[in-house]
Amino acid sequence: MSTPPSEDRNPRTGPHTGAQAVIADASDPARRPDVLFRVRRPVGHQPSVWWSIGAFILVSGTVVALLSLIPGGA
Repeated sequence: MSTPPSEDRNPRTGPHTGAQAVIADASDPARRPDVLFRVRRPVGHQPSVWWSIGAFILVSGTVVALLSLIPGGA
């Protein structure tokens, strides 16, 4: 298999793609205007497990509530 031409690759950043051009032009990739909920957090930070538990309960309750609106249930 042949290697791509040298003008397509930069030894530091790899192949030239549109995504890398966007990141290279951004001052902080975590705060780009096309990213809504991404937040830069300290290294080693992990979200609380209660967020996952709460989301599960909320989604489950919503599904049960919506299914109870369907007529003809047992």
